[in-house]
Amino acid sequence: MALSIFETLAKELSLTVPQVEKTVALMDEGNTIPFISRYRKEVTGSLDDTQLRKLEERLKYLRNIEARRTEVKNLIAAQEKLTPEIEKAIDNALTITEIDDIYRPFRPKRKTRASVAREKGLEPLAEALMAQAPDYTPSLDELAASLVDAEKGVNTPEEAFAGAMDIIAEDISDNAEYRKGIRALTVAHGVIETKKAKDEPSVYEQYYEHSEPIKKLPSHRVLAINRGEKEEFLKVAITVPTDIVLNYLFSLVVKAEASPAKKYVAAAVTDSYERLIAPSVEREIRNDLFDTASEGAIVLFSDNLQHLLMQAPIKGKTVLGFDPGYAHGCKLAVCDKTGKVLDTAVIYLHRENQAKDIMKRLITRWGVDVVAIGNGTASRESEKFVASLLRDMNVKTKYIIVSESGASVYSASKLAAEEFPEFDVMQRSAVSIARRLQDPLAELVKIDPKAIGVGQYQHDMKPARLDEALSGVVEDCVNRVGVDLNTASHSLLSYISGINAVSAKNIVKYREENGEFESRAEVLKVPRIGAKAYEQCAGFLRVPGSDEVLDNTGVHPESYAAARALLAHFGYTEEDVRAGKLTGLSKQVAKEGTKQLAAALGVGEPTLVDIAAELEKPGRDLRDDFAPPLLSEDVLEMTDLKPGQILSGTVRNVIDFGAFVDIGVHQDGLVHISELSDKFVKHPRDVVSVGDIVRVRVLSVDVAKKRIALSMKTMKNEG
Repeated sequence: MALSIFETLAKELSLTVPQVEKTVALMDEGNTIPFISRYRKEVTGSLDDTQLRKLEERLKYLRNIEARRTEVKNLIAAQEKLTPEIEKAIDNALTITEIDDIYRPFRPKRKTRASVAREKGLEPLAEALMAQAPDYTPSLDELAASLVDAEKGVNTPEEAFAGAMDIIAEDISDNAEYRKGIRALTVAHGVIETKKAKDEPSVYEQYYEHSEPIKKLPSHRVLAINRGEKEEFLKVAITVPTDIVLNYLFSLVVKAEASPAKKYVAAAVTDSYERLIAPSVEREIRNDLFDTASEGAIVLFSDNLQHLLMQAPIKGKTVLGFDPGYAHGCKLAVCDKTGKVLDTAVIYLHRENQAKDIMKRLITRWGVDVVAIGNGTASRESEKFVASLLRDMNVKTKYIIVSESGASVYSASKLAAEEFPEFDVMQRSAVSIARRLQDPLAELVKIDPKAIGVGQYQHDMKPARLDEALSGVVEDCVNRVGVDLNTASHSLLSYISGINAVSAKNIVKYREENGEFESRAEVLKVPRIGAKAYEQCAGFLRVPGSDEVLDNTGVHPESYAAARALLAHFGYTEEDVRAGKLTGLSKQVAKEGTKQLAAALGVGEPTLVDIAAELEKPGRDLRDDFAPPLLSEDVLEMTDLKPGQILSGTVRNVIDFGAFVDIGVHQDGLVHISELSDKFVKHPRDVVSVGDIVRVRVLSVDVAKKRIALSMKTMKNEG
């Protein structure tokens, strides 16, 4: 008996059926994943964002399968051909491909060789051949001769046999079980072969003469091969030992006893596989390989994006954003500790004295703590200039190279034009570079995640699926951190649970017209924010200046009464919360017993634990626990690197075969997966994440090819 959707989900995700049923009910009621994850832990069994996204994704897929099951049953039933056996096979099918295989014989067909043969009345001969009776009466030759009909286009017995074989070939091709078996054999024994499509050098040269078993082909190579084929540098084919597949089909179709029909059936089997099944199965397998590789790449991209967005902000620092350039100069923008633009300027590196005077004035006047230099064109020259200037000034100001991926996309966007109508594109980019150092999350949400540059082959994936996954990552990050209701941009607010783009703009408009929000509850006065939206968003909004101290915590308004009761229970006041005097509250709760205390307060244990943690650190930014970015004082050239040198660096991107690390020389070094650890590494993300600060050893440097090989393995002389 086929499992229900809930049973399937529970089995796949190692959950209980009631747990799945309750969680799906919350989703179907319109609750967002961040809300469910944070404020419905008692219902879900404390499933986190990642688990809930996986459950939602699989739920959608399984519901699509159920919809297809019903559709196919109805289509076959409309032809009055739905038997209990076919219905059972459809119910037991595990994928849409299997369901479509079952439907294949009933699907309306375009004109084929088999359909033409049927129109000519050759089906009785095909049935006689498939019977493969050794003493068929009348003889097969007599039957073929009787079907000769010039008006129908059957001129000879040989043509009758050929048409009958076409019918057999198509019937074999339409058999769901045969196709399933051939697909499995092809995956088990098949090889992907690639050859060059044209005599031109390209990044795909390693695939100009390449073959690899399908079952061993890693995801990143699938995507690389597909792109090479799409760009017409590669020819790609799947090959499989034909005898393996034909022997499988012969064993199922061709009977062992001697029969005059045997040679015809064997020929039809061969034709069916070579002409109909093999090309179709190859397409299906390549589609499956692409889908699997894409999903793996999306998971990796999502993981990289999450770590990038959650990087520690540099708080309380005045930052000078430096967008390097030659012809149009370097655009500068000074942002204060809150991200407000204080000053802008343009300098030209070839006018060195004038450029230094302008930079000195900006640094001195505004007390610049950090210069954030974009890593684009002229970045190397800009770094040398800044490092030299800071040495001459003898100030505490430091600098850092900031990835400007996506900055140009943002600066040319409608959003940037609305935010800085008086700035040109490069000035907006300088502001973005400064702000993404001050608060990566707040600034990067303004940019299409695909433009941020922490994925692999993202342009080859299905756009809708990629957008859905990455939007989910951004949503989870924004809600995990929470936003200040009085300072958050509408871009940031639009990712808050229960708030869409329209209501986010309404919040900003209300703020501009009525002044700062004085409480969380005041957001209910904003158009398009009703009771349901407020329930979803309230816990993720912060109002630091509110008279209600709980408005600056992650405690949901529905739990305010329980939070106050908890304070009273231990003799605390809300002023004690504001003054940060509850640092030991979680330990007190644990000591007394969370189960008994939760029951007394009328909340679940997970909610009680969360309330206590929030009361201990009101206004806490969980990103403060992460390692801050590395700031530099002097420039390092690629030619300065020597094998064996030990350096600190920042992980910029994690891919299937390793990680790229910024060690401050304008060229990220690669730590190959084999050099990530002394132990076996299944996937790089098991060891490193984007934003990690790591110690690396230089293995080799190729200045001409701009390649740096690094290692994170322990050296023999290290402890």
